[in-house]
Formats: sequence, C-alpha cells, structure tokens
Amino acid sequence: MNILITGANGQLGSEINDIKDNYKAHNLIFKGSSALDICNYNQLESFLVENNIEAVINCAAYTAVDKAEKEQGIAKEVNAIGVLNIVNALKKTEGKCIHISTDYVFDGNSFLPYQEEDEINPIGVYGNTKREGELAILDNDIDAIVIRTSWLYSSCGNNFVKTMMRLGNEREELGVIFDQVGTPTYAKDLAKTCLEILTNKEKEKISRNGKLYHFSNEGVASWFDFATAIMDISNTNCNVKPIETKDYPTLAKRPHFSVLNKSKIKKDFGIEIPYWREALKQCISKLNHK
Repeated sequence: MNILITGANGQLGSEINDIKDNYKAHNLIFKGSSALDICNYNQLESFLVENNIEAVINCAAYTAVDKAEKEQGIAKEVNAIGVLNIVNALKKTEGKCIHISTDYVFDGNSFLPYQEEDEINPIGVYGNTKREGELAILDNDIDAIVIRTSWLYSSCGNNFVKTMMRLGNEREELGVIFDQVGTPTYAKDLAKTCLEILTNKEKEKISRNGKLYHFSNEGVASWFDFATAIMDISNTNCNVKPIETKDYPTLAKRPHFSVLNKSKIKKDFGIEIPYWREALKQCISKLNHK
C-alpha cells in the first residue's frame, strides 16, 4: 500500500517514521504541514490522486489546548475542516483512513473508563473541534476509523515527559496536579497499532466492526503519579509535590477523569497494550541514548 502520514513532524508521525523499516512491504510517505496542507483541499486531492494513496494516517492536529481558546478559527480549520478534506479526497482513491482524536471529547465527569459509545461532551474549543473532526469520519461512507487517545508523549517533540525531565534537573521541587486522572500513552505504541491495523491482511476492511476505537497504554495515573514515575525512572533528584487543579489555573478547562476503555480495539484487532509505566521506561531509555 501507499500510505500517507500527515503531520509527519509531530510526536506520532515521528514515531511512525522510526518504525517504518518494520513495514518495508509498504510505501510510507511522510508529509508535514509545510509540505502538504490538509486545509488546502485542491493540493491534498491532487497529491492523493497523483501518488495513488491507498491509506492515510492523519496525525495532523492543532493541539495547543489553551491557545485554541483564542485561536478558534485555526483550531477548527485543522482539526475539523482538514479532516473533512481528507475524507472527500480519499473518496477519489477509495482509500482507508485512521484519524487520531482525543480524550478531550469527554467532560471528565465519569468514574468508569470511557467506552466508545459513551456520551461525549467537550468542555473547550480543542475538544469541540476534535469532535467535529471525528464526525467528518463517522458521518461519511468511507473505510475509516477514529482512534481516541490520551496524554500522548514521545522521545520526539515537546511533551510532558521531556518537560518534567528538564525541570527536574533545573529545580529541587515541582508541584504537579494530582486530581486529574487518565492514562499516559507512548506514541510509539500507538504508531505500531496504527500500522498493524492498516496492514493486517486478515482484516482488510478496518471499519468493519464500527468506526470508533479507544487506545492508550494500560493502567491509570494522575499527572502527579506520571511526574513521580518520570523522576524515578530517569533518576532525577527532584521532589514532586501534589497540587490541586485550582492551584494551577489554565485558560482551557481539562477533564478530571479521562481513562479510556480499550476492550474493543484489543478484541477487534488482537492488540496487546503495554502497561504505562513499562512504556515510559522504554521512552526514557530512548531519550537517554539520544
């Protein structure tokens, strides 16, 4: 297959690039926003047709949660209109698509891990625009799935793990929120899952059992737990103190609970998912060897 990876310079796109040699039977084409703008429909359609693109993994997204509150138009263009452009362009090539969404489509008021069919209720611009992007996939008749994920990090780009390691080396003490609970997700594990789903010959039609899936690493953590584990695994001598959300105000509201139930994706695609702390060890080991 000719597989296009949009948003190729981000965390997920970079991790897909790192494991591409495991999928040499397929032609993986990586494009960042400067090389291929998903918001430009004519450019996108021409590229897909001319390169006979048979599948797209859409990693392109506007992910600045707080800035999105002020830059609503840009967030909507990338997270919603851009996705619809991909859908309409893929109709020309009859291609497949995996689109990446977020736990922010939920309000965080649950106390049980969210299942795919649970009611959505975004609490900010970012979550609302990502939900619009989901609907571009769900409401159209193409072979495509949405994978919601949470708390994504990687050895590439800017993320919580790298920030904590840097601050931990600069400061003796850090305050980190303990009353927001979810699951960290190593982008490498999500990258592998996306490629396994697309290239699995036994499951040619990726949306045959529904278009919506959840993926994160296994287990549950607060941001405080996550930060403490980062310091522990990286041998960083910094005291992490738990603080409440109210002590760290942000422009956009965050869901207090966003643990995702992964039963469906594991059952439908036979995927094994690592425990979040084990995945974190792999990422930090990779960072230490860079």
